[in-house]
Amino acid sequence: MLNIIAVFLGGGIGSLFRYFVNILFTKYDGANLPFATLFVNITGSFILGILFVFFMQKTNLHPAWRLALSVGFCGGLTTFSTFSVEAFELLKNSQFLIACIYILASVSVCILAAAAGYCIGGCIGKYV
Repeated sequence: MLNIIAVFLGGGIGSLFRYFVNILFTKYDGANLPFATLFVNITGSFILGILFVFFMQKTNLHPAWRLALSVGFCGGLTTFSTFSVEAFELLKNSQFLIACIYILASVSVCILAAAAGYCIGGCIGKYV
């Protein structure tokens, strides 16, 4: 039951962060590229990269914390479904170049962000 509560709380906090990022980006969004979704997916990938290494090194961390931070927070923060719908909308509206840029940037930059988080997590883990 504790694990379920941990995922619930972490997911709620991550979802609120995503909501606030959407509000912030809507104020300043002048382009057709969905920057809010791109930002939260890159950020979530980076954070999960750090957490992955941290969890490997800190094996005594309670499983509820692991679930709250990874499945909960990062899962609530990031959004593959919104990315998919936004990419589809761009394609449907014949914005093929922007759609390709969005899809390629989302996938490649998120993988790079996860790798950067993994490397940084490894460095931080030596001192924590």
